[in-house]
Parts: sequence; structure tokens; C-alpha cells
Amino acid sequence: MIAIQVKIYIWVFVRIVVTGGEQMERWEKINAIQKMQDFIEENTHEPITLYDLSKCANYSPFYCARIFKELVGKSPFDYIRTLRLTRAALKLRDEKVKVIDVALDFVFNSHEGFTRAFSKEFGITPYKYSKQTPPIYLFMPPSIREHYRYFLKGVNQVEKKHATNTVFVQVIERPERKLILKRGKDAADYFEYCEEVGCDIWGLLCSVKEALYEPIGMWLPDTLRTPGTSTYAQGVEVPAGYAGVLPEGFDIITLPACKMMVFQGQPFEDEHFDEAISDLWEVMKTYNPELYGFQWADEDAPRFQLEPQGYRGYIEARPVRQVNSIEQTVY
Repeated sequence: MIAIQVKIYIWVFVRIVVTGGEQMERWEKINAIQKMQDFIEENTHEPITLYDLSKCANYSPFYCARIFKELVGKSPFDYIRTLRLTRAALKLRDEKVKVIDVALDFVFNSHEGFTRAFSKEFGITPYKYSKQTPPIYLFMPPSIREHYRYFLKGVNQVEKKHATNTVFVQVIERPERKLILKRGKDAADYFEYCEEVGCDIWGLLCSVKEALYEPIGMWLPDTLRTPGTSTYAQGVEVPAGYAGVLPEGFDIITLPACKMMVFQGQPFEDEHFDEAISDLWEVMKTYNPELYGFQWADEDAPRFQLEPQGYRGYIEARPVRQVNSIEQTVY
């Protein structure tokens, strides 16, 4: 096993879009909402009142409701209800359970009320969904702190720091498979894609029961793009024999078997995901796979990124081909 020590010089930027006092006030709101999000995440199976949220955020119930709607776009109760319905859908998809048991488990008072709410949210009854499990738009809300931290970054340099990181690299085999994807128009990265297509695509991709792996954001080679579509897209890989439902507006293509060189950075605080991505990109820019018997093969498959999750480090993969006769795995 080879651990690659990489010394990285990182530039950190902040855009001054509001005055110092206004920016401090904005972050106070964001941190309060983050506490509410964390509380909701930990208590989806329990009744949650606005008073509960106000206690964890240290603000009045009225103020909590106002800032939550202002920055999240949903009232706290709409947010809680939609999140519970998503968790219920996943339980119905993955386990053999009764609809009434799931309804009660997620704090719905009756089978009828749960069925009405589920059908309104996803366009299918919970019973029918448990039997057919078609792709649906699950609610996968981002961390408010993570979301706003990116948009408050900018072009004014305020700090330069030096860090030494360990990046782990390995080569994995991908079998022949199909890729269900939603294309954009001009997007070159995740944030441009969300502006063009919307962030709810991820929730639908997470609902695909037959998925071989977790959903991916990807940069498509020219060979896999269609005229007038973006380089960046989102999708999920399914078995080569997949014959399930294709969501409206999505494409499905076949990917041949290939090798992917996977880069994994160190764990990071979730709100620092953007720095973790920048760090890894600096490594990938200068990495030479030929030192380990491989060469880049960007036409073989999309280069892809997994959802940044701090506990495991940022992960990105790029296709490679072996250029010698020695089968090897690089870490």
C-alpha cells in the first residue's frame, strides 16, 4: 500500500457581499437553522414542536419559523413532513413492512392521512409504491451551513495556508452497466447544474432501488454527450440488464466495463467541503498514473464525484487503462 503525501498550498477566498455586521447576522441565522436541521434529523420518529426547535436554536418560536422559511424555502413543519415522507418511502422500498406501521413510525396519526400525504408528495400511493418502487423525487435537503458557505465565498483573497494531506488512490473495476442520467444544457459543475436543472434530481436518483452504487455527479466525455447538452450531469448506474422505469426527461446509456482510478482525501468538517474538493483537484492535476502502470482513458467512462461527506473524505474517480502486463492496485 502506498500512501501519497501531498503538500498543498491552498488559497481561501471570501466575497464581501454584505457589510461585516450583516454578514455576522446572516451566519447567526445559518447556525441557528443548522441546529434545527440537526435536531429534526435526530428526531424524525418523534413529535417535534416549534418550541422544541426554538429551544435548540436559542431563539423565540416565531423568529425560528421566520428565519427557517426565509433561508430554507420551506416552513419548519413542511420540511419535517417532507423529510418524514422521504424516510418512509425508503423504508417501504427496502423492507417488507405494513403501510400502517410505517405511518405510525413516522408520526402520522392514521393510514388514511399518511396515504393522502404520500400520494400528494410523490404521485403514488404508499401501498403501490411498496410493490412497484418506481423512481420518485425524494427530499434530500443539504446542510444549510454547507450550502451557504459556498455562496458566501468569493474572489477577495484573505488567507493563504500551507497543509500536508494524505490522499489515497486505488484502481477499481466497473462491470458493463447502464447509466440513468439527467443532462443539463451548459453546466460545467454541480452548482451550475443545480441552477439549470434543479437540486431535486439527486433525490430521485437516490430512490432507484436497482442502483449498483450511490448516485454520482459526472463530467461526460464528448462521446457520451448529445448535441446541445452539458458536460456535467447527474446519474446513477444500474445493472446492464435493467428494464425498469426510466423517469421522464432522463436518458439511459450503456457503459462498457472499465477501470476507474479513485482518489480519496482526508475526512473534513462538512462545512469545508469546497476546500476538500479544491485540495483533491490540486493532487489530480499533477498525478501521473503511468508511474503505476496506467494511463488516463477519459473516453471510456465519465469522470465522477461522490456526494461530499466529511466523515469519509471527498472522493472522485477518473477512468484509466492498464499499460503493462502486471495487474496492480494502487493506494
